[in-house]
Parts: sequence; C-alpha cells; structure tokens
Amino acid sequence: MKSKAINSSRTTIYRDAGFELFDAETTSSAFQNETNNEREPGLYIYSRYRNPTVVAAEEEIMKLEGSAWSLLTQSGMSAIDTAVSIFQKGKKTAPWLFFSEIYGGTLSYADSILKRRRGLDIQSFVPASERYNITAFESVMKTLHPEIVYIEAISNPMLIVPDAVRIIKVAKKYGAKVIVDNTFATPYLWKPLESGADIVIHSATKYFSGHGNITAGVICGNDKEIMKACIEYRKFVGHMISADDAYRLHTQVQTFELRFRNQCSNAAIIAELLNKSSLVKKVWYPGLKEHPSHEEALRLFGKKGFGGMVTFDFAGKTKVEKKKRRDDFIKAVTKKIKLIPSLGDFRTILMPVEAVWGTKYPEPGMIRISAGFEDTDELIGTIKKALESIK
Repeated sequence: MKSKAINSSRTTIYRDAGFELFDAETTSSAFQNETNNEREPGLYIYSRYRNPTVVAAEEEIMKLEGSAWSLLTQSGMSAIDTAVSIFQKGKKTAPWLFFSEIYGGTLSYADSILKRRRGLDIQSFVPASERYNITAFESVMKTLHPEIVYIEAISNPMLIVPDAVRIIKVAKKYGAKVIVDNTFATPYLWKPLESGADIVIHSATKYFSGHGNITAGVICGNDKEIMKACIEYRKFVGHMISADDAYRLHTQVQTFELRFRNQCSNAAIIAELLNKSSLVKKVWYPGLKEHPSHEEALRLFGKKGFGGMVTFDFAGKTKVEKKKRRDDFIKAVTKKIKLIPSLGDFRTILMPVEAVWGTKYPEPGMIRISAGFEDTDELIGTIKKALESIK
C-alpha cells in the first residue's frame, strides 16, 4: 500500500497495534475476511493479524516468486515452523521426510520440536556421495508414503543441488506436499512453484534483505487453503514481522535481483580462484564441473548462475596444519571479509564450518564464503594476498 503523503514513493510505516474499524458493519466484514488476505484499507484489524506495511513488502516478494500469495514472518525459522505446522493433525500422522543436507537449524528444529516434543514421525533422506539418487528417493516414497517432503534448492553448507523438478514430480505422485527452502537459490535462479511445489520459504534475512540489518522469513504459495492455514497459524503463534522491519525489507527487496546477479558472478570467480590454489584441497560450488551435483545445477538453473555461496577446505598433512591455514587465512582477510554468522549480505562474509557444523563436518580447514557484490578485482586481490601470506 503506497503512502498518501504528497510526492512520496515509499510505503508508509503503520505502527498501529489496532486499526479503527469505523462501524459495526465494517467490523463484521473485517473479521469475516481476516484469513482471506484481503488488501482493502478498511479490513485491517490488528497488527498481529495483518498490517498494511507488511502487506506492501509481501506484494514485492509475490512478484519475485511468481506466487498467488506471500506471508512474512519475523524470521526464517518462524517461516519454517508455520509452513510445516499447518499440516500437523495430532501425533498420529504420516511420516514427514526431510532431506538430510539442509540448514542445521531446520534439522535441529525437526528433531527437537517436531519429533521429541510433538511426537511426529520424522524421517531423513540421506545422499550418497554428496548427491541425491532419484531412484533411491522413489523407493523411499513407496515405502514411507510421507505426508511432507522438505528440501532445499541448494544445501547448506555443502551446496548440493537436488534434481528438484524430478523430486517434486515423484513426491506429488505419492501424494506428498512439497516444501522447498529456496533461500540459497532465490527466485532469480529457480521458482519452485512453477515445478509443482506447494510451499516455498525463504529466510528473507538473507538475499531478499541483503543488508544484514533485519531478520525475516517469508512463505509463498498458490493454494488459498494453505494460505488461510498459514495466516491463522501466524496470528495465533505470534510470528508476524514488525512494521519497521517490513518497511526496510520492502525497500531492500527491490534491489534484490541486481545484488544477487553480482553475488553469483563474484562467487563463481572466487570458486575458480580457490580451485586453482595448491593450498586448497577441495572446493564445493555447483558451478564447478567437479561438483557432485553440477549436472543437476545446470538442469535447474541453466546459465543464470549457481548461487552466491562457496565452501572450501584447506589442504594439509594434519588437522593442526589445516586449522592453522584456516585461521591464518581468516586473520589475513578480516579487514575486508568479516567473520559473521549469516549470509546474503551485500559485503562478502565468511564462517569456519567446524565452528557451526562440527558434529556433522568436523573438518578444521573448511570455510564457507558468502560472496558480496564489492568490486571484483578488490575482492579477488584480498583473497589472493591472504593465500600468498599463508604459503
């Protein structure tokens, strides 16, 4: 909803807790339509339900994802919680299948909340040799007949790209609802709803915001009944994003494609540089031919790009040597490339993998880089100097 202020091109920040409803007839209409996501000015009730500033940001994301609706939440995790929880029908439910190579927070949520606290039957589908096998997946679907299949378009941190279009097709064949976390790929590379996914989620904290100054999540879809269920769940659990964060996101998301295109370009150059270094044992980047799921990435993304993330592992005869090279590299780049536990920022940032995923990937030499869109020559110069300094 655009501001009524003269000559303003920005949306208004509506900080109202509750909205004036004018008369009894308007009040009845507003409450009757609260889960229909109507955009009419007189139909807003309470900001925990819906808010005009939030709606403005949601409409920007709808355009990007090509969805019939989108709903913002206060974080990526609250988007995940909303997207999966609407399908829960008590404890006696069919299994839910989570691909194992996804965000660690999602897996911990599935284990700690869904399995141990809610008593749901949570199953994992594990890749073989850093690649998902579609035949094995169909076999699992035949055996389990899960109600939910949850995948990521590009996994975190090993950047595995599933044969997602075929996976969705197989999942739908066996009656499963498909939820895709599209945070790493973004709609710039792929739009899962066009391939038959039921729900697409993003940590909007990352590429949609791109400035590291808000936390937000978003759920997108085409099915109106799913939308109503998500609105109801968001309202009762209190997952609504604030008007101020929605305002910043509304502004930032409008430059998303420009930013992400440059981040993909810088990531590709970083990956090539690291892949040529004798100090680096291995690079994980879907754009490299050596990457286990390179062919899947080509089919899914075409020539648009392969995302803005690069993971690599330093070479070394011992773990101590690998750890020292990792630490020396981080110290050498720290003035230009900050150690920040996030991704998708306009600036290049990094994280040591062992510190976050140590139980799963206990390799002391591994680093995950989130490419920004700084001047490419300056960025590559920083990385080259760091590699040279630790030889």
